[in-house]
Amino acid sequence: MTDQSDRDTWMMRAQRRPITPGTPGTSVAPEAREALERAAAHVQGGGLLVVPTDTVYGIGALASDPAAVARLLAAKGRGRQMPPPVLVAGPDQLAGVVADIPSAARALIETFWPGALTLVLTAAPDLGWDLGETGGTIAVRMPDHPLTLSLLRSTGPMAVTSANRTGEPPATDAAAARAAFPSGAPLGGHDDGFEGVLVLDGGPTPGPVPSTIVSLAADRALAPVVLRHGVLTRAALAAAVDPVLRAAGASPLAGAMDAMDAMDVEEEHKGVGA
Repeated sequence: MTDQSDRDTWMMRAQRRPITPGTPGTSVAPEAREALERAAAHVQGGGLLVVPTDTVYGIGALASDPAAVARLLAAKGRGRQMPPPVLVAGPDQLAGVVADIPSAARALIETFWPGALTLVLTAAPDLGWDLGETGGTIAVRMPDHPLTLSLLRSTGPMAVTSANRTGEPPATDAAAARAAFPSGAPLGGHDDGFEGVLVLDGGPTPGPVPSTIVSLAADRALAPVVLRHGVLTRAALAAAVDPVLRAAGASPLAGAMDAMDAMDVEEEHKGVGA
């Protein structure tokens, strides 16, 4: 386990690192602020919100609101066995959410966040969220999109899955997301006065390739496994993490994954969600 003071210092340092090249930071145009305020209020009130990311559009809810997460899963057409990943505004929002940030995870965060990398880590033992059947893990990502990062700064972590019904293609623009989740429509049989889904329009997204998912939970801390291939290549991941693994006497990512049994990867992926 990482010393708490060391972890807090690292989180603050990582949070101060600049946004990746090509991204206009977390600042937003003045005309977008009203939309962000409305979106944040909707989420904090238990509503579902479609948001743009650096891969595809997602639909999400406040991660700490179990009723909202249940509506999210129902809207998606997904059961509790597929818990949604959680989007954060930065490494500082992982405090109290994950039990630890292994050194290999730190290397990946420092290299690829914000960006198309989802990390599966061990959840904090006293985390009171109900995201579904997580098996004690949580999938987290910092998206590289200024609107959504600004939103997350206001709302805190959000449970977000791709903005499409299960089995349908992901939405890469606001119009497709609206078509999948029309505002005002009852969601998952809930007739409780819920107002429907709001859409935060951030323009077209680069999709449809999703984020890359890497597990470093529990005994994977020094034996990371790629659960889903996406935007980031395995070679890029290995370049960032292998020096840390070698320094700890562990096998490099470049060789470890080839030996994995395909069924083991599939079973672990079931607990990740989108």
